[in-house]
Amino acid sequence: MKPTLVILAAGMGSRYGGLKQLDPVGPSGETILDYSIYDAIRAGFGQVVFVIRHDMEDAFRECVGSKYADKISVAYAFQSLDDLPPGFSVPPERAKPWGTAHAIRAARKVVNTPFAAINADDFYGRDAFAQLGAFLSQSQPAFHFAMVGYLLKQTLSDNGSVARGICELDDRHCLRHVRELTKLVRTPEGAENQGADGVEKFTGEERVSMNLWGFGTELFEALETRFPEFLRNHANEPKAEWYIPFVVDELIQEGKATVSVLPTASSWFGVTYREDKPFVVASIQQLVDAGEYPVRLW
Repeated sequence: MKPTLVILAAGMGSRYGGLKQLDPVGPSGETILDYSIYDAIRAGFGQVVFVIRHDMEDAFRECVGSKYADKISVAYAFQSLDDLPPGFSVPPERAKPWGTAHAIRAARKVVNTPFAAINADDFYGRDAFAQLGAFLSQSQPAFHFAMVGYLLKQTLSDNGSVARGICELDDRHCLRHVRELTKLVRTPEGAENQGADGVEKFTGEERVSMNLWGFGTELFEALETRFPEFLRNHANEPKAEWYIPFVVDELIQEGKATVSVLPTASSWFGVTYREDKPFVVASIQQLVDAGEYPVRLW
């Protein structure tokens, strides 16, 4: 059975200023989504599931989903603020959904194969999808997951701070611990995180999670079990987010999951801020010129 690609696309990109998932970056008008799905298809994925908001559905079906109807099976899942476990309700001050773990949970009713989960606005590269596709196509023990790891220095923006999961690996190249830092900026020495507890410095050679994960469907069981606990502890914090690295890290620390970290030769780049777009456009053009991608994908 072919793996599924779950694309987290519910965010409107508030810092970027617009629906960046539909913004063209390729030489023939391709979006970052186009390149992710193109790479996924040639890596052996058999279905793509877009996690979006209900109010985005018409735009996605017309501008995105229709491109792939004859190339790969397409389905939709909807992340909504009120998709909560029984006994919970939306706090009055809450305006946004609950983060990446909540977004992946939204796909629980439409995903029935091992799956990759990615951000809609990140370019991950051919090698990254090939490695993850190979991992997911093989039989894995329950709760043995995978993550594609990039170097921190290759994932920073010159136009503002970014959130990254800093990874600690064991001697088997498995994930020992991941910390989600949300104020990372580039510095002449590497990088630093400007957090509430002070400044933490990094060399830039650290492996980081860019939300390119490979999971079995048993992850959904873990999400259902852990979401109520998150809500009990954080529901009254209007901006609290339930990140998927938090869930994965908890499972690792409890001895319930292992995660193989797949180092990749692919280049990562993303559009966190509108000022990032020229770099992304130029980087994709270089890959096209090198023969990694055709001038026109579809």
